[in-house]
Amino acid sequence: MTFVISGLSVSNGVAIGRALTISSASLEVDHRLIQEGEQEQELKRLYDAFAVAKKELIDLKNSLPEDAPEELGAFLEVHQLILDDPELQKKPIELIKKRRFNAAWALTTELDDLLDTFENIDDPYLRERGADFRQVIERVLVALQGSSSEDKTHLYKKLDRESSDVIIVAQDIAPHDMLRFKELNFCAFVTDLGGKNSHTAIVARSLDIPAAVGVKNASELIEQDDWLIVDGDRGIVIVDPPQIILEEYRHRQAEHRLAKNKLQLLKHTPTKTLDGVKITLMANIEMPEDAQDALAKGALGIGLFRSEFLFMNRLDGIPDEEEQYQAYCQTVISMHGMPVNIRTIDIGADKNLDTAVETITSDISPLGLRGIRWSLSEPDIFLAQLRAILRASAHGKAQILIPMLAQAREIEQTFELITRAKKQLDDRGIAYNPQIRVGAMIELPAAVFILPVFLKHFDFLSIGTNDLIQYTLGIDRADSSVAHLYDPLHPAILSMIYKVIYDCQELGKPVSICGEMAGDSKLTRLLIAMGLTDFSMHASQLLTVKRELLKSDMGKLKQSLRQILITYEPQIQAKLIADLSKI
Repeated sequence: MTFVISGLSVSNGVAIGRALTISSASLEVDHRLIQEGEQEQELKRLYDAFAVAKKELIDLKNSLPEDAPEELGAFLEVHQLILDDPELQKKPIELIKKRRFNAAWALTTELDDLLDTFENIDDPYLRERGADFRQVIERVLVALQGSSSEDKTHLYKKLDRESSDVIIVAQDIAPHDMLRFKELNFCAFVTDLGGKNSHTAIVARSLDIPAAVGVKNASELIEQDDWLIVDGDRGIVIVDPPQIILEEYRHRQAEHRLAKNKLQLLKHTPTKTLDGVKITLMANIEMPEDAQDALAKGALGIGLFRSEFLFMNRLDGIPDEEEQYQAYCQTVISMHGMPVNIRTIDIGADKNLDTAVETITSDISPLGLRGIRWSLSEPDIFLAQLRAILRASAHGKAQILIPMLAQAREIEQTFELITRAKKQLDDRGIAYNPQIRVGAMIELPAAVFILPVFLKHFDFLSIGTNDLIQYTLGIDRADSSVAHLYDPLHPAILSMIYKVIYDCQELGKPVSICGEMAGDSKLTRLLIAMGLTDFSMHASQLLTVKRELLKSDMGKLKQSLRQILITYEPQIQAKLIADLSKI
């Protein structure tokens, strides 16, 4: 019987294949009371299972292929840290000793309590971290039952798949476990749980495979070997599709592949508009390893290196100057003389530091001590980062980018510390580029309205549209209850972006956009109409935006801009912007 179930779209594309259903280990355990005097034996089973699970994670990390997404190694480390936490065993041990629960029952009781705790967390990103604990505990449960995940993989291999691809269906999937199914032509996955910020969603995007998460009850409704269509564009799953629907989606699959192949042909094409305006496309990255992917996609530099990701999810303290220098140096050298804009640490409500400074950062709100405010409050940490960036500038075109500036005094203090960092390196006899360029993020309305101060002090500006929208419209972009009000096309947003671009060009100051708007190809012509010539985005978006740029005529587009900027009625404005695609 054909039916459709819906979830969240987290990675685009279309997949067609047979369902490989994986049931949750926590739903299959025995629940029994052990006999008095058997507690020590049951505790040993628990400890041994933890040891087996830990060895599996270590072996997995050591056997990761060279082309494995960088995130997988990080997730494995997170799961190892969870396994090593003595608090995870504390309650199960107590239940075995005092209430004589068998080990599996004790563990699933702990899992249920943890998931309830995470479910009550307001922040959607943190709420989804409960999946890590579930995946770790389920790994221990598998070890308790005497069957490893490798055994399960061998079982799946015995299934007759003929020539069809495999679509994994589960309550949830640990990201690193996806590697176990690569030999099965694993082409998509569907999960009951998860959200747009879940680890499985992140890995789906990095692997560039279709996925639908948050598809409630999918693992119960879908049966082993059912034919499935996963429409990643819309986040829907079609079960047992009729032939006519299959043919339609096979046609869409072919179109997707053709479009991807055509995009690759653009990689080495100079990025110019139809009227000859040269456009610079750069990439946003989180870690040094991302620079290679950016180069492969044709980026002409790194427009935004989010350095805070070097500081996050660390239990051994923040990275020191030498470790940061090595990371920045690796990136700068790999870009072969192209610019690398290293944004100084920008922590906030959605990017806390799980490190030795956790007590300082754990209560940060979107309106709290974040960005440059935090860096100025921690001058020793800030100076170490500045010295590391300066040292990297001796090896290529490293540039400093300062986030969340709003006050003239903040600008003065920032440059005082940059000067001090240079002197400290001079005193140590360490080389750096004394003419290193310093830029500022424009992401607060206040910065837009005191732009002359920024233009006086900084060599270049970068518009962070994500925060500019958030702070202008008074919307916490991490709060799902107001997500529908997050509008990049709000007239106030468009007016501010245009003002910054226009004022920069009047004084000959380089300006780019590095927020999500830069990578949205539906907005490319609008930004070109505003005169923008420097874009920075996720590497995966570069070629799609490039294709749109090559079909655009900046001169003609500019003629339509004034009417858009003076229009405040959403429906009329939407039509005017849509009409840009016809120019």
